[in-house]
Amino acid sequence: MTEADKNPKVNFPKHVAIIMDGNGRWAAERGLERKDGHRAGAESIRPVIQRLGDHGVPVVTLFGFSTENWGRPQFEVDAIFRLSGHFIDQYLDELHNSEVRLQHLGQIDALPDWLVNKVEAAVEKTRPNSGMILNLAFNYGARAEIVHAVREVVERNIPTAEITESLFESFLQTTDLPPVDLLIRTGNSRRISNFLLWQVAYAEIYFSKLYWPDFGAEDVDNALAEYAQTQRTFGLVPETMISSTEAR
Repeated sequence: MTEADKNPKVNFPKHVAIIMDGNGRWAAERGLERKDGHRAGAESIRPVIQRLGDHGVPVVTLFGFSTENWGRPQFEVDAIFRLSGHFIDQYLDELHNSEVRLQHLGQIDALPDWLVNKVEAAVEKTRPNSGMILNLAFNYGARAEIVHAVREVVERNIPTAEITESLFESFLQTTDLPPVDLLIRTGNSRRISNFLLWQVAYAEIYFSKLYWPDFGAEDVDNALAEYAQTQRTFGLVPETMISSTEAR
């Protein structure tokens, strides 16, 4: 039984997205190489996913590699690719046995063939699973996703009057997923970095000063506790405010 099942009245997010930032700075402060920071960051993924699962969060999206990250030194890019492949090799069976369904977001064709094969095999193996959906945003950029969706709409010659928000969303890679309720960013930076720009329109944002390798299960608890205290209005006036105004 998850925490959401135990506490049905508590406000739990349906979709948590995480910008895993700070690996390089974590390594630099310890006199290590950047690849060591990425290795430590990869080790933080499992306990965070487990704790989100304990809380009953049904959808999690991890920002692993952006379209802008290609501009980093090639040795660092290669290290990130190797660690990503290693993560799949090491944890795929465990994720599969836990009914986690892996999905990929981003432009997969630009990745090395060997990594594409691993990702596609993992997605296919876990496709029938009915538990948490774990999206791996790898070679992902929100602007590119939106541009691609626009091109799809144009190519289908859809009349302007028929273009609605819901129709446009059907051309995004997250079409079958709920919008992001909670966006977590580690690394003490306060920006979205071209991540799920459409999907985070009304997300609550939790900025952590911790670098990603130091972010763990207790920090997940803190982020969810803060989210649970938030009254989400989606641009409307809360009922409590309406009642108090009418009573005057």
